Amino acid sequence: MEHFNVIFEPDGRQVSIHSGATIFEAAGRVGIILNTLCGGKGICGKCAVSVGSEKKQVLACQYHIHSDLVVTILDSSRFYSSEKILSEGVSSKTASFPDVYEKYSSIDSAENIFGVAIDIGTTTIVAKLFSLKSGQHLTTATALNPQSRFGADCISRISFAQTDEDLAKLHTLIINCINELLIELCSRAEIDIQQIYEICAVGNTTMNHIFLNLPIAGLGCAPYKPFSVAAKNTPAVSLGLAVNSAANVYTPENIAGFVGSDTLAAAVAVEMDLSSGKNLLIDIGTNGEIVLGVDGKIYAASCAAGPAFEGAGITFGSAAVEGALEAVVADGDVLTIDVIGGGGEAKSICGSGLIDAVAVLLDLGVIDSTGRF
Repeated sequence: MEHFNVIFEPDGRQVSIHSGATIFEAAGRVGIILNTLCGGKGICGKCAVSVGSEKKQVLACQYHIHSDLVVTILDSSRFYSSEKILSEGVSSKTASFPDVYEKYSSIDSAENIFGVAIDIGTTTIVAKLFSLKSGQHLTTATALNPQSRFGADCISRISFAQTDEDLAKLHTLIINCINELLIELCSRAEIDIQQIYEICAVGNTTMNHIFLNLPIAGLGCAPYKPFSVAAKNTPAVSLGLAVNSAANVYTPENIAGFVGSDTLAAAVAVEMDLSSGKNLLIDIGTNGEIVLGVDGKIYAASCAAGPAFEGAGITFGSAAVEGALEAVVADGDVLTIDVIGGGGEAKSICGSGLIDAVAVLLDLGVIDSTGRF
């Protein structure tokens, strides 16, 4: 098969790649990760690059290489790992976990037994380190979900992972990312990673299946049936996590195909199962969920909320990266905006900025409740 040389500017990186490969594939070979919020379908327009001396703009995921080529990567098309991630909330009382650390007391002293709680989001991952003796929260680490390069939403990743080989790629990405977060947590807390004995990981049903390397093809077509919704205890070593060889990974029960254990955990955290009257819980993530509690009965539903909030389908939309407009406030006729990273003009608008902008437009009467101008 014929091969062609591709040079990427301004990086100066080069690669020889087979005829017919896309620019996105070639860029990945030299470590340049581009935005593909739509999963490479060519509909989000976020992977635009310039090709040739004439600087013709094309989509990296759709342009096939059939000659030697010079590609200029646009700053707006790069997938950045510096996104602003929400990692803290309302603090709760410290709880001890005697039943957990006593399980490992024959292996190590209670003072050396630690656990990690992980929220595996479609876009972001948050990990928190705890002492399992005292229940004290020690430190937090966050990261972007590296699977985002294969699409911003669950459906894009399900479409990608139709074979065991491609599912394994997504599984390896998330495991490697979590291992990096575990190393970061241990470095901050000055403990050995071998002192981590228990991990609890939640996420939507798709993220749960990818994390556990379970088949996800059934989630991509009606009736959207998951391979399993059951709670599981899995040896950490079997997943490839670099913690103590005796460590256990607990994944709580999922609710349905697109309502996962993260929603279950949120409902339990605010005690919806113990509340009377009417209560509403809303999680506007990349996969959005809404939970309604009515006199002890709980109802849940989900929708694909996040691709828009990550920039898909919005010309100047982006994730919460430096230069993104993140807040809009109206004080009479004066509009005030906040841009991530401080001063300077906004380069894009992220999800929180979009929500603020819509709220301000409603308050000012520029749009009505239907969104009509």
